[in-house]
Amino acid sequence: MKFPITKSIFVFALTLMLISVQGQVTTELSGIVTDPGGENLVGASVYLKGTTVGTVTNLDGVFRMKTQVTGQQVLVISSIGMLTLETPVTLNGNPIDLEAVILESDAVGLVEVSVFASIAIDRKTPVPVSNIKPAQIEEQLGMQEFPEILKSTPGVYVTKQGGAFGDSRINIRGFNARNSATMINGVPVNDMENGWVYWSNWAGLSDVTRTMQVQRGLGAAKIAIPSVGGTINILTKTTDAEAGGNVYYGLGNDGYQKLGMTLSSGLTDNNWATTISLAKSSGDGYVDGTQFESYSYYLNISKIVNDHHRLAFSVFGAPQWHGQRYDQMTIATYKDPTINSIRYNADWGYKSGQPYFVRKNFYHKPMGILNHFWDVNEKLNVLTAAYLSIGTGGGTGPLGVNKFYDPSYLRENQPDVDRIVDENIANGAGGSETILRSSNNNHIWTGLLTNANYEATDWLTISGGLDLRYYKGIHHRTVVDLLGGDYYLDNSDMNNPNKAAYVGDKVDYWNDGLVLWEGLFGQGEAVFGDLTAFVSGAVNNKSYRRIEYFLEPNDGSGAFSDWYNFFGFSAKGGANYNLTENHNVFVNAGYFENQPDFRSVFYNYTNDANAEAPNEKVTSFELGYGFRSGIFSANVNAYYTTWKDKSRVIGYRVNGVDRFANLTGINARHMGVEVDFLTRPTDKLTINGMLSLGDWRGMNNIVDASFFDDQNNLVATASVYVEDVHVGDAAQTTAALGASYELLRGLKFGVDYNFYDNLYAYYNPEDRTSEPADGVNPDAWKVPAYNLMDLYAVYRFDLGKYGAALVGNINNLFDTEYISDATDGGNHDWQTAEVYYGWGRSWSVTLRVNF
Repeated sequence: MKFPITKSIFVFALTLMLISVQGQVTTELSGIVTDPGGENLVGASVYLKGTTVGTVTNLDGVFRMKTQVTGQQVLVISSIGMLTLETPVTLNGNPIDLEAVILESDAVGLVEVSVFASIAIDRKTPVPVSNIKPAQIEEQLGMQEFPEILKSTPGVYVTKQGGAFGDSRINIRGFNARNSATMINGVPVNDMENGWVYWSNWAGLSDVTRTMQVQRGLGAAKIAIPSVGGTINILTKTTDAEAGGNVYYGLGNDGYQKLGMTLSSGLTDNNWATTISLAKSSGDGYVDGTQFESYSYYLNISKIVNDHHRLAFSVFGAPQWHGQRYDQMTIATYKDPTINSIRYNADWGYKSGQPYFVRKNFYHKPMGILNHFWDVNEKLNVLTAAYLSIGTGGGTGPLGVNKFYDPSYLRENQPDVDRIVDENIANGAGGSETILRSSNNNHIWTGLLTNANYEATDWLTISGGLDLRYYKGIHHRTVVDLLGGDYYLDNSDMNNPNKAAYVGDKVDYWNDGLVLWEGLFGQGEAVFGDLTAFVSGAVNNKSYRRIEYFLEPNDGSGAFSDWYNFFGFSAKGGANYNLTENHNVFVNAGYFENQPDFRSVFYNYTNDANAEAPNEKVTSFELGYGFRSGIFSANVNAYYTTWKDKSRVIGYRVNGVDRFANLTGINARHMGVEVDFLTRPTDKLTINGMLSLGDWRGMNNIVDASFFDDQNNLVATASVYVEDVHVGDAAQTTAALGASYELLRGLKFGVDYNFYDNLYAYYNPEDRTSEPADGVNPDAWKVPAYNLMDLYAVYRFDLGKYGAALVGNINNLFDTEYISDATDGGNHDWQTAEVYYGWGRSWSVTLRVNF
């Protein structure tokens, strides 16, 4: 059978199709997108305005796309943190190569701050680094603690510790915060007495961080800082170059809420610019009895004086309070049939029917920084920062007869506070037996940093500067609640024995610590084609003085110790060689001597001092290799670090009572291999991963460790046997794998997997004071390996004339039960270990509107 009409229609349609195809014009657009410093911008969005035609830049910052759209169009190139560029293009079939497209920063003065903060540059600075961009913080942080954004970084281990707001900690290559420097805009923030970083003091940083860089190992910082494990370099927002702002609201599990806003004036005609951010967070906490409330603020005012001078002033802080889970507990306690919950917290109860926090942290640490950027001429610039931080607050706990942790005083597994109140009342004229006190740790910290950079030749840059710091720590305990009694009888002040103490009075101890720091630093950096090399050195004097008010005779103004001076120095160098445009290798090495901390000098909580306390001695070597291409990049590095004569004050609990051990002469060895990679096989799919294998062990036994009770009384001295025992407190094997996929323009889904193994319990010094009969020290308990899965989704869309983003996060998707922190027990097994469980499944949703 024949179908002449149908055949004719088919031939006619095919002819029209061929004519249409022949008439279409295809134009190819290409280019490379960089920032003003020449760094390639990965994942920048490139699209034709008003169309669905678009792509993103690859790992080399390169984009290529083809379109059959014709005529006059507008090409839009954008990247988070950069000013959007719109450029007209004529699409007529001829290829368009934009070559180098430079996107300017959307922040005033960011380049200068980056230089001041010693931000490492890829394929140039010979240190291993990981960078966290604003988009990653916005999309993946959710309601996690701020340091947790780094958990997929090689060599990094982050936990929430007790699980309360702001109580997180971070270890890099097995070194805790005391030996991993943290800097904000180039200013060191590790505590001047003990080196610790309390993240609850910086609760608002996640809202104002522009970029976050982790430099593992000795790092690139010129000043003398305790970067044995690494350096966390945080750059906050400066001032937005354009007027605008945003508002956002987030909510999550367990009553979590967060509301915030940012307003920016942009750069005005008279060269002023102002940005302000405010936020409030609150919630009930995942762990029982860890309610919290936090306010954060950030203000930056910048002024471009002329072509040579710019001033910037910023102030930020986060007053907060939160209930804490202070005590680790045995696994059997969590699994007790009457409890059976990883959320269990023994550090709170009820008083007159209302929640009562036995352990409550409260603190406010505002910090102000005044920067002056001076371009003297084309070859010389001088960057200066003057800063001031005033911290007030502390944490509560029991004092007197410790009934809070007496099993006979528990009601439904929580402290029976009402019973304690009744007994104090019944004690009448005898006063309160048990009270709630606060341990206050206030401080005043000010400093001056200045750094001059001089381009001596076209291949040599010389830099150097001055680092001055003054710190006063004010430490005392204060009566917070007499719990029904009329007063508390305190006998800790030899100048006023058996005094009746009332709410607000100082009790138990009172002393101040003074720290002075004078430092000089210098660096030379040379560039010979594909070879970049540097050498740097720093010298500093650290002076300690202690003022005692209770344990030394004085008239109320305090008894002053002598000043004790300790000289420290550092020397390091390295080189990076770009073998080809794809391959590079680097090496670095260094040696430094870090002064003992304050409590190691004043070893027995009096003005008695160890004036001959030795410096900690660190030697480190590192090798690395990098590969870069348009769709794949990877890094491999190996490190070897020895740490000798270190001194530490270790806190632990015995039968619910705080104890402290002052350890000196500790030697340890940390070595390992780290691998990380990133690939973009398509413009919609990104895959990243890392593997970190560490071997961290003690190298010697410790002689003459001192042990103190919770009132700073010396109770014993003994040797501690820890040679060849694994360093605890951080997983020595970690791995991560993540992927994100842009399903539609503006709609992205992501998944992150993390694996942790070879996590050893932190040893309890009192359990290691007996020499083993066979001479072999038993290892600490090894915590079971665990893995976690997180999901996130982001939808960016237009809300009228405003841009908006809806972000959803689910952390620990499968509600995995795992132990994140552990302290070794007497038998070095799970039955005697005391632990913290990590959070189960949590979720949050945030809507942000930009204007």
